[in-house]
Amino acid sequence: MSIAIKAENLSKAYQLGEIGTGTISRDIERWFAKVRGKEDPFLKIGETNDRTSKGNSDIVWSLKDINFEIQQGDAVGIIGRNGAGKSTLLKILSRVTSPTTGNIRGSGRIASLLEVGTGFHPELTGRENIFLNGAILGMRKREIKKHFDAIVDFAGVERYVDTPVKRYSSGMYVRLAFAVAAHLESEILIVDEVLAVGDAEFQKKCLGKMGEVSKGEGRTVLFVSHNMAAVNNLCNKGILLRNGTLAKTGNIKEIVEDYILLGAEHFGYKEKSAIHFTRQNPNLELNRVALSGKTENATEFGLDEDIACEITYTVHQPTTVTPSIHLLDKFGECILATFNTDAANLLKDPFYGKTLSPGTYTTTCIIPANFLNEANYKISVFLSKDTSFQDMTIAESVLSFQTHDTGEMSKDHTNSWIGHVRPKLSWITKSLESII
Repeated sequence: MSIAIKAENLSKAYQLGEIGTGTISRDIERWFAKVRGKEDPFLKIGETNDRTSKGNSDIVWSLKDINFEIQQGDAVGIIGRNGAGKSTLLKILSRVTSPTTGNIRGSGRIASLLEVGTGFHPELTGRENIFLNGAILGMRKREIKKHFDAIVDFAGVERYVDTPVKRYSSGMYVRLAFAVAAHLESEILIVDEVLAVGDAEFQKKCLGKMGEVSKGEGRTVLFVSHNMAAVNNLCNKGILLRNGTLAKTGNIKEIVEDYILLGAEHFGYKEKSAIHFTRQNPNLELNRVALSGKTENATEFGLDEDIACEITYTVHQPTTVTPSIHLLDKFGECILATFNTDAANLLKDPFYGKTLSPGTYTTTCIIPANFLNEANYKISVFLSKDTSFQDMTIAESVLSFQTHDTGEMSKDHTNSWIGHVRPKLSWITKSLESII
């Protein structure tokens, strides 16, 4: 398989504040270095682009020494936190800006969608902009005409195709821009996180089209998004950037997991002072949330041990209380929700369904052994007076923990299992008829 894009020692520096060295002598020194084909001597003092700390230099490296290869037909997710250098990398790949050092080698035409309305002229109509974008991409008029109807149909702007795009909404803008980039015959499609502008239906449509472009047509797709579920479903390879440096490349599943765990901390318990509340009911005061297994306040659990989630709260006025927890996966999606409304609990929970007097209480929920998969999880906690879940106290993603195989279950199944849970269920085989 041929190489579609290759980056070699790619770096991009930006100067903060006023551009210039500050003295004529240094300007002459910079010019003389450029004439001799040497590196700019005043770029060597640049720092890594870490937004969380104050630097000593007015030059920062948005990208620093990036090296990677992308094969033709790969769908590559470029992920990282805000300011990691993702958009800068795409701009260099799209030839919007040039690198400070290093070079990019690519084969084939590139269609890029970096910002809403990239390459559109606001005074021209949708029809005229389709032909303009095609010409910029190096397409002949007959090639554009061949795809024109498909572009308009995909974007859903047939009624407005002869209206100047300056009158389009941002959603219409991005629909047409994506349709042009995806349908014109370029070998490489680059899409930044502008798809967030569109509605949910159109985002799904775009992801489907990018999958078709990559898997069906064998074109290369580079996709930047903070929606890890979308990246995981679309892409087969990943590039993880951290503070302008290349942290890791490889299989998209591994890259997404590394990104989610980047800087993450596991908490086995939290007191009220450390809990971030999304909402608070003054009558239902959440004091503490803790996880326990074989040890108290644990952050790691074997698959074969119970996980107890202990919720401590104070009731200030008489009321019934319905504690609830949501178990979230690594993408922040809710795997399950459970709350104390089972009448069977009356036998073991003396306060079930009763009005609680003012005071402090602890409610414990048990996640049974041999139920969860080997993964990282988070827990959100809710306190409500009843199942209407109004006027709640809410602590989202208050605790995080991970589960691991202790070796016992590996006897039955090795490596990672598919899905969020891997319970041990009852299986029975009966003989209905003998063939002997």
